[in-house]
Amino acid sequence: MENLNNQPNRLDQQGKGRRDFLTKTSLLAAGGIALTGISSCGLQKGEDDDVTTNEDLMREHGVLKRILLIYDEASSRLITGKDLNLALVGQSANLIKSFVEDYHEKLEEDHLFPRFEKAGQLTDLTKVLRIQHKKGRLLTLRIIENTKKPNPTADERKLMAQDMQAFVRMYSPHEAREDTVLFPALHKLISKHEYDSLGEDFEKKEKEQFGGDGFDMAVDKVTQIEKGMNIYDLNLFTPNI
Repeated sequence: MENLNNQPNRLDQQGKGRRDFLTKTSLLAAGGIALTGISSCGLQKGEDDDVTTNEDLMREHGVLKRILLIYDEASSRLITGKDLNLALVGQSANLIKSFVEDYHEKLEEDHLFPRFEKAGQLTDLTKVLRIQHKKGRLLTLRIIENTKKPNPTADERKLMAQDMQAFVRMYSPHEAREDTVLFPALHKLISKHEYDSLGEDFEKKEKEQFGGDGFDMAVDKVTQIEKGMNIYDLNLFTPNI
């Protein structure tokens, strides 16, 4: 028969064993949750950093939209005779040339348009887009040349304003049509694997051409120009109603 005097010691030992087990289990569970959380955060961060092909193209259009706003403001000042630092217009045009024309549009012309044309899809649209790219480059060159002149005449300032207005008028619908028609159709035109590979090719080309993140560089540059023209504050465009 078991000695009843020893029973409390056994109960204490059993209780201590259960407590140790629960403590270790809790620590392991907590550790597992922490590791899972770290892993999830890392995965989420990686996902956030990934930029799809269309997102990459459309955020580059965002840079273009901000330059169109600069052109719109600059042309208005030229027409009304308000003070305007033409060097800022020249910087905007050079950013159009380096980031939009020599990079973004080159990607479209080399990698997007040919795919649609080979498949016989949206060929009327790509034809117009190609023509507009050429017209845009002519306008950009004229704007750059006129901003280099130390004392442009009234006629040259008028031509510069007209060129910027023509550029804005053409590229506002141009990029809108690409964003809402051409880029979404790319998903249906090519496989997911080809779509992902295209994004990787774009990223590689961007780093080769700009020595880093060309988009971030372009955003920094356009921000400096906006601040130089005192149009960076978004509140300036809120209607007073």
